[in-house]
Amino acid sequence: MNRPLKICDVSLRDGSHVIRHQFTCEQVASIARGLDEAGVHMVEVSHGDGLGGSSIQYGMSRVNELDLIRTARSVLKRAKLTVLLLPGIGTRDDLKAARDLGAEVVRVATHCTEADVAQQHISLARELGMQVSGFLMMAHMSSPKDLAAQARLMESYGAHAVYVTDSAGALTVDGARERVRALRDALQCEVGFHGHNNLSLAVANTLAAIEEGATWIDAAARGFGAGAGNTATEVLAAVLDRLGKNPGLDVFKLMDVAEELVPPVMQRPAEIDRAALTLGYCGVYSSFLRHAERAAEKFGVDAREILVEVGKRKAVGGQEDMIIEVALELSQRRAPTAS
Repeated sequence: MNRPLKICDVSLRDGSHVIRHQFTCEQVASIARGLDEAGVHMVEVSHGDGLGGSSIQYGMSRVNELDLIRTARSVLKRAKLTVLLLPGIGTRDDLKAARDLGAEVVRVATHCTEADVAQQHISLARELGMQVSGFLMMAHMSSPKDLAAQARLMESYGAHAVYVTDSAGALTVDGARERVRALRDALQCEVGFHGHNNLSLAVANTLAAIEEGATWIDAAARGFGAGAGNTATEVLAAVLDRLGKNPGLDVFKLMDVAEELVPPVMQRPAEIDRAALTLGYCGVYSSFLRHAERAAEKFGVDAREILVEVGKRKAVGGQEDMIIEVALELSQRRAPTAS
């Protein structure tokens, strides 16, 4: 069955990690309106760690996320308002509140081996009349076969699509291709792909995913997302247009959003610096970058050393406190001993 591509721009959720969750309503309105006018199919708005994520553990939001969601709803004319929820962070009540404000799509995200914790939230989303996708994060940590088994669980709970989510930007093109193919072979529902650019492979991996049948595709204007950023929406749109696969995106309008609206908000460019490259190289969750940088500064150690150690310990989303623990241990190793 040939299904149309659906592009979800995640700038206003994944980009929250980059600016430490300090979005204003004005910024959300401006970027959401631009993306909507450019033909993006879904616009995701949430705290970086999803609904209910504003906390000391993950970072306090400047503006209540429900106000940001309400703002986005007021400017979106065509694109579907989308939110992210991580069970254990976001609750059923958070999902209901987002739905009441007009959210139409939710992505329920779990670690790639823990799909079973998403059952209640996926089922509730269906009851609320929402479109819902399962998000299997840190997909590089699971084999294609095992990932497909987890995806089947999400499909059985009612997911309209299940994502191969390269949270660490650690997948090679073959790795992305194999995982999407495994899901496509195993599922009746649609398959999605979410990439990060820590190894400079986000666009290539996304194209491979599309070739293998992924139809829910994530991207971010100017790559505005954690780590070295996500697949850049405007770049992906231009490439798809060149290939004759453009799903209705206005390439020039997306260029304008990426050039004029996003940079003043980003604070720092999406680039593959040494710490971001370490994320992909060691397979570490992309949203750990800013946490590791702060810990490195506080304890006087190299952020790369922190990320390497966190990678060795196979930390996953929700274990941000491990970063402080590792940084402290590294600083103590360097401390001079008393004579």
